[in-house]
Amino acid sequence: MQPIVRWFHQLGSPPTFDRFARRWSRVFHLAALPVLAFGLWQALFVVPADYQQGDSFRILFVHVPSAWMSLFVFALMALYAAIALVWKIKVCEVLAMACAPIGAGFTLITLLTGSIWGRPMWGTWWDWDPRLTTELILLFLYFGVIGLYMAIEDRRNAARAAGLLAIVGVALLPVIRYSVDWWGSLHQGQTIRLFGPTTLDASMQLPLWLMVIGTKLWFVGSLLAKARADNLQREAGKDWVQRQLQGEP
Repeated sequence: MQPIVRWFHQLGSPPTFDRFARRWSRVFHLAALPVLAFGLWQALFVVPADYQQGDSFRILFVHVPSAWMSLFVFALMALYAAIALVWKIKVCEVLAMACAPIGAGFTLITLLTGSIWGRPMWGTWWDWDPRLTTELILLFLYFGVIGLYMAIEDRRNAARAAGLLAIVGVALLPVIRYSVDWWGSLHQGQTIRLFGPTTLDASMQLPLWLMVIGTKLWFVGSLLAKARADNLQREAGKDWVQRQLQGEP
């Protein structure tokens, strides 16, 4: 157990994190590409059309993974922010703030794909449905975290303030998750479960899980790349950054 604890402690050092992120961001991006490509190919050309929705149902292979990521990334951002506030770890501040734009992107994709699907299914691009409305609020929360972080000049104070907003905002996540169950909703109920029975047809499950795994891999690669760039910006005056800019190991 001690070597693992020591490794995490070392990873909290900005120079060590930079080396780790530089290497593994590329690995995760490269790993994500074939998984996403194969998942999309399966979703578009292998899975048969739905007997009710026709080919329009195929958008769920982008919509569902993005929706799950929008919640997962916000929860992870709040976790990093909490660790940074309690243990004053700078790298966790960087990781928390790097989550925000990526999570906002997933949330925006969720809303856009949901609207595209809703037009033929519901007859409208948008409805103030509980699930749609709470997901839109989540996007505004992401924007709030980004805006608060950018509005304060001191990076550490900015990260703390924005991190507090992220921690408070976690209360919205179960509301989004259970909004379909708690209120009457146009949005369909849960058909896909990590544990327990699922009503999704077996032919649709492989490409969906490939897309879920692919988006997770892509997210980790993007998070490491974004956090590394922010880390270098914060540490710009340090000797180790200057040596790296000069091409020294």
